[in-house]
Amino acid sequence: MARTRFPADRGLASRMVVTMFLLGLLYVVFVAIIIALGTSAIVALLLAGGLLAVQYFTSDRIALAAMGAKVVSRKQAPELHAVVDRLCAMADMPKPRVAIADADMPNAFATGRSPDHSVVCVTTGMLRRLDEPELEAVLAHELSHVAHRDVAVMTIASFLGLAAALVVRFAFYAGLFGGMGRRGNQQGPPVVLVIMLVSAVVYGVSFLLTRALSRYRELSADRAAATVTGRPSTLAAALVKVSGEMSKIPTRDLRTAEPLNAFFFTPALANGFSLSSLFSTHPPLQRRLDQLARIEAESGPAT
Repeated sequence: MARTRFPADRGLASRMVVTMFLLGLLYVVFVAIIIALGTSAIVALLLAGGLLAVQYFTSDRIALAAMGAKVVSRKQAPELHAVVDRLCAMADMPKPRVAIADADMPNAFATGRSPDHSVVCVTTGMLRRLDEPELEAVLAHELSHVAHRDVAVMTIASFLGLAAALVVRFAFYAGLFGGMGRRGNQQGPPVVLVIMLVSAVVYGVSFLLTRALSRYRELSADRAAATVTGRPSTLAAALVKVSGEMSKIPTRDLRTAEPLNAFFFTPALANGFSLSSLFSTHPPLQRRLDQLARIEAESGPAT
């Protein structure tokens, strides 16, 4: 973790290490199976590796583009910059770039591969709905993600699952055009089916590992923000307000934003069934509020 005043979270650090180790082990086995099958699907893995490198080094720009956000100067958003400046001074950490997304959905996120290469973004809907102390609490939550470096870990972990999906597609089209049939005259299932089955298992395990890590990191960021600002109840108030306002956002806008849920302050969930609601990237709202209430009780009222 970066050396800042955000409290170190050994539970988060250990979970990040375990998640990356298990994912790495999973993909070593994955690559070994594909090589053993003697298929050209290894090309897909090399392609996925290249795409991973691109995403890792450009994750901030990709996220901003997905939200239609723009980096703003101090002159363009003096109040927002002032809040970020104050928090970075309190936390003794490098100041990230500051961006605003023109969206009514009240939300915020941070992304980037390191504290020196990061960006924190808020939507115009968030700026309209929260007062300054609430906004400060939300931004403290987001900055803790940067300080703990869990944003970079989630970027890598999330992409590894997509690599398996890429191999499934590659194997399907290769099999469709005759590039992956049976190995010689040996009996057994077609190689393409084996590749697709293994890839599906890898994707499923990756999905579950990243969801478990994502839920814990949100609780960790809430704790860190409450500690640095000294106002757990303010963060709780922001959570309640933002979650309540989210139900007023058109379903189409929420579904469009769902791919970025793992990075949002609160998830953009539309009514009805979806994988995002079934395997949420965030812990239940009540669990987050209960944790903040315990911190408030242990620390006493803010002065």
